[in-house]
Parts: sequence; structure tokens; C-alpha cells
Amino acid sequence: MRAVMQYAFWLIGLPLELLIIAALVRGPYRRFPVVFIYLVTLFLANVVDMAVFTASFSGVRLAHTRAFYYWIDQGILQLMVYSVVISLIYGATATIRSRALVRTILTAAAVVFAAGSFLVHYDPHMVAGMWMTLWSRDLNFASAILDLALWAMLLGSQKKETGLLLLSGGLGIEFTGEAIGQSVREWLPWTLSPGDVIVALANVACLWIWWQALRTALAADPASLKARPPVH
Repeated sequence: MRAVMQYAFWLIGLPLELLIIAALVRGPYRRFPVVFIYLVTLFLANVVDMAVFTASFSGVRLAHTRAFYYWIDQGILQLMVYSVVISLIYGATATIRSRALVRTILTAAAVVFAAGSFLVHYDPHMVAGMWMTLWSRDLNFASAILDLALWAMLLGSQKKETGLLLLSGGLGIEFTGEAIGQSVREWLPWTLSPGDVIVALANVACLWIWWQALRTALAADPASLKARPPVH
């Protein structure tokens, strides 16, 4: 049953990721290069996961365990999501007078936190999944806090950025779903926990919202996208 749900998620998620990439290629990628890189990385990571998952259940001998490939993908994606949130905040501060100082402090604090958390949890003598889970948890929590700050910043801005609000809102749903899903997994550690369903639905919801944002709000006026500075 878990395998069926996993394939169902790929069946829905992979086309949505391609739709978002296609929407970005039509113009918004100039303003959101980090988002574009993240979506391409996410698509490739899911393709690798699907290939490894299928090979594992087909009895094909792999160079490494399925968990090894999974945690490599998760580590890369977690860092990419972290970078996406920072890049969106970076762009949202474009109209602030002290933006150089704010951006420097934000970037430095984010890098120090990610590196510090890695050094605290990394243990070569521990199973990778154990310390990676702790590190991913810290990055996910920090990303959620930063996304909440971005949301508050956008709501308080005189000029409403509908596209950024949708991107931020999609991330908020994903982070919330991840947190709730993880809690449910610990409470109900079944083979197919309701927490798995919650996480999958949150991820799909985020992708859907991003597609709508990039397909309509951000791609509606190509001229404005070219005029705006890129969100690095």
C-alpha cells in the first residue's frame, strides 16, 4: 500500500514539477533563478528516487542501499528549500533602504545556522538517517520561521506582491504539513502512517500553488518581470 501511494505521488508530483519548470522558462526564471534551480533539482531527485525505488523492489542489485540515495537527495533538497526561502526574503527587501545590511545579516545568519547544525549533528559512527533527520529537522524549522517572517513582511508592504505571497504561502503549507506529518508518524508508526499522507498532500498542494502563481500572477506581465531585479 505504501508503494502504491508513493507511485501515486510521483504520478501527480512529477507532471506538476514539469509544469512549474515550463512556467518559469517562459520568463519568471529571470527573477527567480534559485526557485528555478530548486525545481529542476527536485524533479531530477524524484526521478532518481523513483528509479532506485523501482530497482530495489525488482530485485536489482544497487551500488548502495536505497536509504543512501534517499538521504543524499533529501540533504540536497533541504539545502535548496532553505536557499529558496532566503532568496525570496532577499527579493522582498529590495525596497528597504538598509537592504544591504539586512541581506548581509540574513545570509550570514542562515549560513552559520545551517553549518552549525550540521557540525552538531554529524556523526560518522551513526547511521546516516539518524543524524540527517536531526539536521533536516533543524533546517526545516528555520525555513518555516523565515517563511513566516517573509509572509509578515509581504503583508505589511505597501505594494502587495501577489506572486511572492503565493510562493510564500505554498512553502508555509509544505512546512506545516511536514511538521504535522512527522508528529503523526511518531504517534502512529504504521507501515503506511496517516503522517505520510499528510506530507504527500502538503507537497502536492505547494506544487499546485506554485504552478498557479508562476503561470498567472508572475507570468501575466512579462515586461514587469524583466524590469524587476532578480531574486538571488
